[in-house]
Amino acid sequence: MNVSGKADAAVLSKVYPTRSHSGAAQGGFNAVMGEDDSIEAHVFDTVKGSDYLGDQEAIEVLCSDGPRVILDLERMGVPWTRAEDGRIAQRSLGGAGFPRACFAADFSGHVVLHTLYEQALKRGVKTYPEWHLLEILVDKGRVFGAVIYDLARARLEVIRAKRIVLATGGYGRAFLKTTNGHANTGDGMAIAYRAGAVLSDMEFVQFHPTTLYGTNILISEAARGEGGYLRNALGERFMAEYAPGKMELAPRDVVARAIFKEIKEGRGFEGHYVHLDLTHLGERLVAERLPQVRDLAIRYSGVDPARVPMPIEPAQHYSMGGVRTDVWGMTGLEGLMAAGEVANVSVHGANRLGGNSLLETVVFGARAGRKAAELAPGEPWPDVSSNTVKDALDRWNRLCLAPSAHSRSDDDQFAVRREMATIMTNQVGVFRTGVELEDAVARLEGLRKRYRDLPVPVGPQPFNYGLMDYIEVGHLLDLSEIIARGALARRESRGAHYRLDFPQRDDRNWLHHTFAHTTDRGPEFSAGPVSITRFQPQERGY
Repeated sequence: MNVSGKADAAVLSKVYPTRSHSGAAQGGFNAVMGEDDSIEAHVFDTVKGSDYLGDQEAIEVLCSDGPRVILDLERMGVPWTRAEDGRIAQRSLGGAGFPRACFAADFSGHVVLHTLYEQALKRGVKTYPEWHLLEILVDKGRVFGAVIYDLARARLEVIRAKRIVLATGGYGRAFLKTTNGHANTGDGMAIAYRAGAVLSDMEFVQFHPTTLYGTNILISEAARGEGGYLRNALGERFMAEYAPGKMELAPRDVVARAIFKEIKEGRGFEGHYVHLDLTHLGERLVAERLPQVRDLAIRYSGVDPARVPMPIEPAQHYSMGGVRTDVWGMTGLEGLMAAGEVANVSVHGANRLGGNSLLETVVFGARAGRKAAELAPGEPWPDVSSNTVKDALDRWNRLCLAPSAHSRSDDDQFAVRREMATIMTNQVGVFRTGVELEDAVARLEGLRKRYRDLPVPVGPQPFNYGLMDYIEVGHLLDLSEIIARGALARRESRGAHYRLDFPQRDDRNWLHHTFAHTTDRGPEFSAGPVSITRFQPQERGY
């Protein structure tokens, strides 16, 4: 603790901080800045987009804090794209009633990430890259530290802390087709769950409608926000059949299902994809507003979207579920906090609107940081349980010295991971059925048994990425089981969770959150209440 009484903070990251997956976010940050827009309208759009599973108390905080946070970022140096009158420009994203997304061309996440990192360096915040979180240390319901693996030194570190704020992102690598980077393996969610924190709404997985066919590289919703069309192999703008009021700017769950259905019913190109057409927008607009989209399409699909339509398909993109928190980032474990995609506050409910995830990250990240800094100076250092530390270190030593480390088994973690991702994509994807989900749960249980018998890659040090990958597969298996079991249990369709055998939303039985708790027998589920304040559930149509 320094003499000023402010909290001594450090950032521990498994990647170099500017390699965070937030840098790939393109579309923008929703915030009420226009004269015709209102906080109430933003709240309503978010509640409706969530299929009425979002907690309205938290949504009020998200939308009310948005304009201030955008201006704070501007003062820090974020170069927002400007309108002709000099004000911050805004574009429409899916599910929004107004052009609400503030953006920096289509590099929005990238420029905000770099600006915030520059500000952290300016303020002397210590950063430890390639430090992997292995375990959160808990004694008597209170977090007192963490076990970290420093990849570059091949060394364990036990960190003592009054407050830990998880900002570790999502688990997209549980799926074969995903927009997520290789680092997105759900570490924070899985480690918090193992430590006793509650995971909420894990069955709600967002599939982005527009990813480049074959690579699943994200093509931002900004492309549709600027006026892009979706066309099937017949040349039809097929969204007229699914969301005539919003067309291509319907919420992501609606658009993803529409694309998937067009492909499955034979109206896709070569039976695999549809087109996202920007050719009518003109080269100047594409170059000015969508330069990264254009570059990605040219590099990875060999097409210039200003001249030729892009081949696209849906892929996993985001997790609505996560570690359950309140509006200050507090979890059920004293001393543990979370913000961003790793957390479930819940502002997204069953489906997230484009532009609300980056906003959630900065709004609730700021709130969690302020609360941690406010509380930590006045809190005594928690007692360090030597037994808890010893148990954690013993687990690590047993892992690295286990007989399986010297096994000659032909099985390996990469085979387990590929099979897991294939199951999740094919059976826990855009459309779900009870039969497929039951089979997925059984097969995932089998993979967990295979995983326990795998040889542990304890070979060359330092930079043993094989060992880190092995640990990450364990995290992904934990989360995949919770996602599949939660999806099997929820016998309705709501937002991104669509059951072909239960195609209707059922508010009488399922208007509640799904809480997952760890037990010796595996995940145990319970129901949690949804905060409903101003907007009562109604039919969701676009």
